Amino acid sequence: MILTKLSIAGFRNLEQDEIHFDPGANIIIGENAQGKTSLLEAIHYLTGARSFRTRFDKELIGHTRDFAKIKAAYFAEEREQTIEIGLRRGKTKEILLNSVKQKRSADLAGKVMAVLFCPDDLELVRGGAATRRRFLDDSLSQLRPKYALWLAEWARLYEHKTRILKDHWTKPALLDTLDDFNFKLAKCAAHLIHYRAAFVEKLAPTARAIHADFSGNREQLTLRYETVSTIENPLEKPAVLFDWLMAHQTRLRQAEIDAGLCLSGVHKDDIAIEINCETARCFASQGQTRTAALSIKLAERDILFEDRGEYPFLLLDDVLSELDPARQDFVLNRIRTGQVFITCCEDKGIAGRTGGKIFTVEKGRVL
Repeated sequence: MILTKLSIAGFRNLEQDEIHFDPGANIIIGENAQGKTSLLEAIHYLTGARSFRTRFDKELIGHTRDFAKIKAAYFAEEREQTIEIGLRRGKTKEILLNSVKQKRSADLAGKVMAVLFCPDDLELVRGGAATRRRFLDDSLSQLRPKYALWLAEWARLYEHKTRILKDHWTKPALLDTLDDFNFKLAKCAAHLIHYRAAFVEKLAPTARAIHADFSGNREQLTLRYETVSTIENPLEKPAVLFDWLMAHQTRLRQAEIDAGLCLSGVHKDDIAIEINCETARCFASQGQTRTAALSIKLAERDILFEDRGEYPFLLLDDVLSELDPARQDFVLNRIRTGQVFITCCEDKGIAGRTGGKIFTVEKGRVL
C-alpha cells in the first residue's frame, strides 16, 4: 500500500495543493507547532475518518476556515485508488471512495491501512484499559471491516441500555425493553470478543519476538487478552460465546437495575501486558515502556502485512529522537520494506540511513 499523492485544504493549519511522497521513507522535519503531526493526522484520517488527537471533527477545521478537505491517491490491491473526505462546520462529513459516495465512516474500514506510533502511545503500556481497547478497535477495524460494523452496532445498543438503566426510576416501562437489548448486546459482544481474542493470539508471539530482539534477549514480553470473567475460552465461536454472555447477563440483570449501570461487558476488556512476568503498567521503566509499546506497534504492522499481503503506512511521530542510536538502528532496519512517514525536529542523519525524501514543514506548508 503506497500513498502517492495528498492534497489538503483547511485541515488544522495545513494548506497544500499537492504533496508527492516517496514509496519508501518520507522524513518530515520542522520546528514544533508547524504542522508535522497534523500531516500525519491527515494521512491517518484516511483509514476511517477518525482522528487520533480529538473526538470532534470540528477541531480539525482550521480556525479561519468553514471547511476542510483531504484528497489522496494511493496504490493498493494492485490498482490506483482515491479517497476524498470533506468536513464542514455543522454538517455531516462527506466521503468519496474512488469517486463513489460512502454512507458512513465505517465504510472506509480496510480500504486504507496505517499503523501509528506517537508519544501518547506509551499509554498503551502504562495507561488504563480504555487505551488498549482503542488499540484493539483501531487495529481490527482495519484488519476485519465487519468488526467495525459490529463495534458501531454494539456502541449504539450500549448507549440505549445505559439510558434504560439510568432512567428507569422515573420511567419504569423502560425495563420492558431491557431483555431485548441484552440479547442484541450479547450477539454483538460475542463477535467482538471472538475477533479480539484471535487478534491478541496472533499479536502476542509476534510482539514477544520483536521485543526480545529489541532488548537483546534480556526481556520477555507477554500479552494476554482479558474479557468477561465467565468466558471460558474467548477463542470459541461466536455462538458459544453468545450463550456464555447471555447466562452472565441474566445473573447480573437485577444488580445492574439496582446500580443503574452496565456492570460487565466488552466495554471493560483489556490486554494484560507483562515484562519478565511483572505487570508492565506498574513496574516497567521508561525505556521498557517505550520498547514494549514500539514492539506491539511493529507487531501490528507485521500482522496486517501477513493478512493483506501489503504493508500499511507506518507513521512515526517524533519517536526516534527518544531512542539511543542502537535502538534507532533496530527500528530503521525493521522498516526498510513498506512506506514510512517519520517526523522529527531535525534530521540527525535519519534520512541518510533510510533514503527516500525529506520534507520541511513551515507554518502549515510542506516544502
